[in-house]
Amino acid sequence: MSRFSLNFLLARRILKDKGDRFSRPIVYLSVGGVSLGLVIMMIAIGVTSGYKQEIRNKVIAMGSHIRITHYDQNYSFEQVPINQHSDCILQLKNNPDVVEVQNFATKVGIIKTDDQVEGVVLKGVDKTFSWDFFQKNIIQGEGFSTTDTTASNSIIVSKRMADKLRLKVGDKVHTYFVQDPPRQRSFKISGIYETGLPEYDNMFALVDLRHVQKLNDWNDSLVSGVEVLTRDYDKIDEIGDYIHHHIDYDMKAETIKQIYPEIFEWIALFDMNVAVLLIITTCVCLVTMMSIFFIIVLEQTQTIGILKSLGMKTKQVVGTFILVAGDILLKGMLIGDAIALLLGFLQQKFHFIRLNPDTYYVNYVPIHFDWVQVLLLNAGVFAVCMAVLLIPAWVVSRKITPVNAVQFE
Repeated sequence: MSRFSLNFLLARRILKDKGDRFSRPIVYLSVGGVSLGLVIMMIAIGVTSGYKQEIRNKVIAMGSHIRITHYDQNYSFEQVPINQHSDCILQLKNNPDVVEVQNFATKVGIIKTDDQVEGVVLKGVDKTFSWDFFQKNIIQGEGFSTTDTTASNSIIVSKRMADKLRLKVGDKVHTYFVQDPPRQRSFKISGIYETGLPEYDNMFALVDLRHVQKLNDWNDSLVSGVEVLTRDYDKIDEIGDYIHHHIDYDMKAETIKQIYPEIFEWIALFDMNVAVLLIITTCVCLVTMMSIFFIIVLEQTQTIGILKSLGMKTKQVVGTFILVAGDILLKGMLIGDAIALLLGFLQQKFHFIRLNPDTYYVNYVPIHFDWVQVLLLNAGVFAVCMAVLLIPAWVVSRKITPVNAVQFE
């Protein structure tokens, strides 16, 4: 019989010993403690990942990954136009990291009803606009289609704007624009959207790009800017820097992180909070495992003495009790994983836990489990716990001799 087989056999006998042992209920409590700790850690990373992904997708749906505009110091919505047919813009479509290049133009105006007035920023979009990203934000009605012949008279307003002006899908709205001469346009509401982000919901409404071009007295080639959607969000800083240095000198490329730094800095704080929570929970798991380890070793003191008197070496004794601890740890982790995944699935499916969207930007707690993160978390917890247990296992096994083991009661 090999050394590992002998250690495995002894570890199994110790775990299955159901005699009058004080350690039995402690083992069950330890498994429960490890399970609870892993549930907390799994839910923490799941909620953080889900929340970051949800907010990020909402921002990208309205503003894409990278925005290219004229390089000026005008930070209003009345921007200096750029030519959408510039060579540098056309070349972006051949970039393997770029998925879509969509045109947009903005115009500040006023929406007026019979008894209400509200400021609005019209965002003009054309057939290049990616409705797939934005569609999930439409809560009533639908988007509108654009053609090459006539401009659509549809408009999509936010839920906050619709509630404030008491508008619904199908209503006709009148917009006014303060310029020389003043102008007016009428639109029909085709859809109502809600992102939960006040930066968008308080201001923006979507219309056909050609309306904004005519209001600004631009030709069909001029737009406020272009929005770039990339294949990999994690590379937008690198891609944004590359695009910025390969477009015309009078243009600039900004990532969505640079445009809305306050949102992404707020999201980044989650990582620090989760890191602290993971450290604290891991320490609790370590204390739990060390406590049950010492209890089991003390109960098996006479067994250790007998094994040593029969010639078993200290490292073999250490290996046996490490297997015992590993078995308890793995059982607790598997139970914790199963509970966390089940809770995450139920929350994502039925949205049991709700949130105030005015405060948290979403109306429920989103959960997304990244399998790489889940595997790394489990591997990290198991490795840290087992590594820390090696020290007391080695010390205790060396201190117990056949003589004092026989005297121990």
